[in-house]
Amino acid sequence: MALNFPETARQHGERMGVSRAYAWVIFALTLGLLLSDYMSRQVLNSVFPLIKAEWGLSDTQLGTLSGIVSLSVGLLAFPLSLAADRWGRVRSVTIMAAVWSIATLFCGLSDSYLSLLSARFLVGAGEAAYASVGVAILISIFPSRLTSTITGAFMAGSMVGSVTGVGLGGVLASHFGWRNSFVGMAVYGITLTLLYALFVRPSQIERKAEAAEAGIGEHEGPREPASVGRLLKRLFAAPALPYVYIGSGVQLFINGGLIAWLPTFLHRTYNLPLSQAGGVAAMFVLCAACGMAVCGALADRLCRDPLRQKLLLTIGYNLASGALLFTAFQFSAGTTQLACIALALFFSASVIGPSGNLVAQLTPKAIHSTAMATLALACNLFGLAPGAVVTGALADRFGLTSALLFLPLASVASAAILIVGVRRLHADRQNPSPSCARCTE
Repeated sequence: MALNFPETARQHGERMGVSRAYAWVIFALTLGLLLSDYMSRQVLNSVFPLIKAEWGLSDTQLGTLSGIVSLSVGLLAFPLSLAADRWGRVRSVTIMAAVWSIATLFCGLSDSYLSLLSARFLVGAGEAAYASVGVAILISIFPSRLTSTITGAFMAGSMVGSVTGVGLGGVLASHFGWRNSFVGMAVYGITLTLLYALFVRPSQIERKAEAAEAGIGEHEGPREPASVGRLLKRLFAAPALPYVYIGSGVQLFINGGLIAWLPTFLHRTYNLPLSQAGGVAAMFVLCAACGMAVCGALADRLCRDPLRQKLLLTIGYNLASGALLFTAFQFSAGTTQLACIALALFFSASVIGPSGNLVAQLTPKAIHSTAMATLALACNLFGLAPGAVVTGALADRFGLTSALLFLPLASVASAAILIVGVRRLHADRQNPSPSCARCTE
């Protein structure tokens, strides 16, 4: 497997022409928009009981309102990321943020289940490619030795955004009604979109990045877009990549189910008021954010082999998450159960940093947005979208606590898929093929 040696931060900065300070400004603004992304997405979960009471919805219908965003993301992430790679990542990010912010405002104006469901689909359409394009922008301006760290820290913003969306949404709903929860998230998103458009300029990032990635002069003409067939070949060139995509996605089934239903679980099982349940759930989701950042940094520091060891470490993270969550529901409601749930969430999404690193190393830099979108597609279609909906359907039939007890099976399935990925990676190293060597064109 042909890999590039990591460059120093100074070498990378000189090659990119982006100062360290400006890179961190871009990181902060891109992270801020990711917070808006997930605040708009997860605010719904804190107001489930209010919507259920007003419109008489079933748990399956509530789960569909949550899962429709992930479904929309999964369906649109790939084509929109491909468009961003070809038409400009920075401009695409600005348009995406505007779309999901306005769609969130429409959620607050909804007067029926169908109108809210439609608005939620539009929220997902705006958010579809944001994480993948945002990661591609960031890993293009930071040194490659920090890829897992930057990816994990950035994606931890999804959990912090979820925390803020659930916690703040519950408070706003308690004081001003559930519709104004969506309005508050929309105002924040529109404000950040304007700041991003003001400070992050495509001319300062993309032309230098494209020149560095292509190895051409900054003033040369653009490269000819690759055909769809060639693009797919590059996205799946390494035999281990399909297993990384799918295995990572299956693991996030836990997050899709647990984060969507945790406020309702605390409300029903622990008899917490809605505003308090949202706040407590927010603290639990923060554990997942910490886990993504910490475990991503550990993967960079502990794994000398950037591929095989990171896959093995990720398998360990996944199994720890599943074991802790299974243990949690062997206890009755109380401190021990809550502690186990918090620890399970710490490891639940730790796959993101290492898997993002692996995808970045095994695919060409010029298609990193599309490659990250493929990872996002798997995470949404195999994990986040079905996690919320299936858990809701199981809750209708068996009760919510019993439904949550099924979630650890996702960790076992994910670990099994990634183990096959480790074996394919090992086989490829024993018999390297030019088709799966890392391309930097």
